[in-house]
Amino acid sequence: SADPSHTRVPSLGRDLYRDNPSAAGGSNARQAELITVSPPSSQPQRAHVGPVPFVVCDLDAAVDLLIAHDPEAPGRALLFWNAYNVALADADPHYAALGARAASVFCDGVPVLWAGRRLHPGITGWSRVYGPDVMAATLDRGRTLGLRHYLLGSTEATLAALQTAIERRWPGARVVGVESPPFRQWGNDELVLRDERIRNSGADLVWVGLGTPLQDHECVRLADSLPITALGVGAAFDFIAGTKRQAPPVLQRSGLEWAYRLGTEPRRLARRYAWGNPRFVRVTLRQWRDMRSHETET
Repeated sequence: SADPSHTRVPSLGRDLYRDNPSAAGGSNARQAELITVSPPSSQPQRAHVGPVPFVVCDLDAAVDLLIAHDPEAPGRALLFWNAYNVALADADPHYAALGARAASVFCDGVPVLWAGRRLHPGITGWSRVYGPDVMAATLDRGRTLGLRHYLLGSTEATLAALQTAIERRWPGARVVGVESPPFRQWGNDELVLRDERIRNSGADLVWVGLGTPLQDHECVRLADSLPITALGVGAAFDFIAGTKRQAPPVLQRSGLEWAYRLGTEPRRLARRYAWGNPRFVRVTLRQWRDMRSHETET
């Protein structure tokens, strides 16, 4: 039979999905050749920015946490949230609950990083844990560990480009399934079949690129249904596939990645940033005032 690391997996579903920032929302045994990874010696701290409990760690520590998962343990959702996610969580308690239910919420945006450092000066180690970088690092490190990857989201064209990019950049990375779900509400029967496909694929990691907030709901649902790690990585599919350009590093470091993305996708992102950015500022200022007031009282 063909080596799965070099075999293109046919895409499932219809090529109908577009990122939608306003949408609401037997166990797999490892093969014998899989190297056992010991869990990190210490767990990172967590700290709130707004209602969101962020894990405070750097990229390497996040990847360590990701790959150290016991395959016999229950599923888990790992989310990568930025200022817009914090704003959504502040506005919607049901969405905020997803962050509380997730195994980890990582600091995906520089403004969240700045806010975390300001709000929690006694906690060191704040670093940006960017979803596309985590996906790239895991595809790389996972080759020696035999990790199996499932790609859920985006369009069939993007998934095809993504598989080509993975084969070129990380030869030997094992993509065991890809799926482009239709852009509409899914029925329960469809979700049951999706879970069955993922279970039968033997995937360890399900990378979910469905856009905010839909991907966060789906990651938590998958983690409740399957003994896998589901990761909501948003535009990582497009960036790695090369179908969209990332902001230059200088803009990323300066917290202006949102402005670059707004310039490249104004129709899709204008309402998101016009509402989300001011809301995030209000959330963090309110939290800072409340914390200062509490310190004064004590």
